[in-house]
Amino acid sequence: MSAVTRQVVEATLRQFTDPNLNQDPVTAGCLRDVSIDGNKVRVRLELGYAADLFKNGWAQMLQMALENVDGIDSASVHIDTVIAAHKAQAQVPGLANVKNVIAVASGKGGVGKSTTAANLALALAREGAKVGILDADIYGPSQGIMFGIAEGTRPQVKEQKWFVPIKAHGVEVMSMAFLTDDNTPMVWRGPMVSGALLQLVTQTAWGDLDYLVVDMPPGTGDIQLTLAQKVPVAGAVIVTTPQDLALLDARKGVEMFRKVNIPVLGVVENMAVHICSNCGHAEHLFGEGGGEKLAAQYDVDLLASMPLSMAIRMQSDGGKPTAIADPESQIAMLYQEVARAVGARIAQSGQNAPAMPNIVISDD
Repeated sequence: MSAVTRQVVEATLRQFTDPNLNQDPVTAGCLRDVSIDGNKVRVRLELGYAADLFKNGWAQMLQMALENVDGIDSASVHIDTVIAAHKAQAQVPGLANVKNVIAVASGKGGVGKSTTAANLALALAREGAKVGILDADIYGPSQGIMFGIAEGTRPQVKEQKWFVPIKAHGVEVMSMAFLTDDNTPMVWRGPMVSGALLQLVTQTAWGDLDYLVVDMPPGTGDIQLTLAQKVPVAGAVIVTTPQDLALLDARKGVEMFRKVNIPVLGVVENMAVHICSNCGHAEHLFGEGGGEKLAAQYDVDLLASMPLSMAIRMQSDGGKPTAIADPESQIAMLYQEVARAVGARIAQSGQNAPAMPNIVISDD
């Protein structure tokens, strides 16, 4: 029987790929400690992303692999989660307690961006993260409805300076809808909208958050540029549908974030396929494979391809999005995979993110 060494343990761990990091735990830098006591091995790993629903199964798989190694009678694998803060975060008043800002954006409206943002926030919270969501869609705020917050609810004011976000389903929520009448449209020019966004960002008393999800308005205009210039965004998620028009606008969104040095964490394709509830026939109503092509074109991940489902719409309209309304469903599990993948991409790239960019408007 050969002696057990650290090299043997590491070689065994290298045989398994973390599906969220797309690397084995040793290469990904997750290995923190290896303790060998005769034929007993103890391993400690550290994940840089929220993964409460994943890490126990991952630990069990690695433990079984180690116990199959010649010379190891028993093994234990302990996994911690430590979410690091974005480097530039302290530059913005009001965000000092927020570790990472995630923008959820789309080139055009009607592609399910707000639904994706709400479910992403809730899925991150289910994975054990402390999460907030900022509804930056000033003209058409919808997160209040999606989180089941009653119409007319107003945030408390702290020290006559800070808005206290409203807590719903374990997530801190802030929206322009909480400060205005739901039936009154925002008839504002660009500078007013940008000022309102900055006020929401800098004058909200966010708690200690691992992630702040920002539900962006559609397009690549004033609000998007203001956010990119003034807020240290750790990464962006692009939402699209398979149809050509949506993909054309989504490309503009990807290009915008690239111009301002914000990493694109991946693409979520909504309404990819419709399954008939009567006969089970699958039909691609808006085209097929568009999200995959977009992701391949820009060398980013296709985080999920979500079905066109009445349940997603009904649950969001009812104030309990799918991630918590039906947490064991296949759709909810897809949102959990998106949440883990987004957190993992930030862990991989956010640490070395540059300071907030200066935006230069040019003709190219």
